[in-house]
Amino acid sequence: MKPDQDQGRDRGPGEADQEGAEVRSADAGEVLAKEEVRSCVDRLQRLQAEFENYKKRMLRETAAAAERISDQEVLDFLPLYDNLKRAFRNYNGDKDAQAFVEGVERVFAQFAEILKQKGVSPIQVIGQLFDPARHEALLGVQSDQEPNVVLEEFETGYLRNGRVLRPSKVKVSKGKGQREETT
Repeated sequence: MKPDQDQGRDRGPGEADQEGAEVRSADAGEVLAKEEVRSCVDRLQRLQAEFENYKKRMLRETAAAAERISDQEVLDFLPLYDNLKRAFRNYNGDKDAQAFVEGVERVFAQFAEILKQKGVSPIQVIGQLFDPARHEALLGVQSDQEPNVVLEEFETGYLRNGRVLRPSKVKVSKGKGQREETT
């Protein structure tokens, strides 16, 4: 038989079953592929949702931790506030200036101790060479000192565990001025 005559001829029961099986097999393969794609998409969507939830949870936890740290900082300084309040209340009551000054000195010592406990220390500057990482030069003047030596501190700078919190504001020597000598 020729191929073009095949269309008009009747097929036997075996041929029809085989052709149907091939169609069902192709349909089943397509259905399985679609289910697999759907399953992958579902998994990706769940993973994406889980990740978004994770990010939100981390933001909440970070904010809560920052809040707890801030609370602890406030708690560390409340005794200072209480003692200053007590010193002012006592000064207003009996006008004893010496007792007031002693109270403020104690508060100042407490404050220095809290800073020390937190690893904060003042930057030593007078007589030191100017260091732009630790000092902010507000003024440069002629002096008998070598150039770039710190002469005066306008505002104290602070370090915390070796890291600069605030640079010192200083006056720096430009060295000796050029003077004309007369003979």
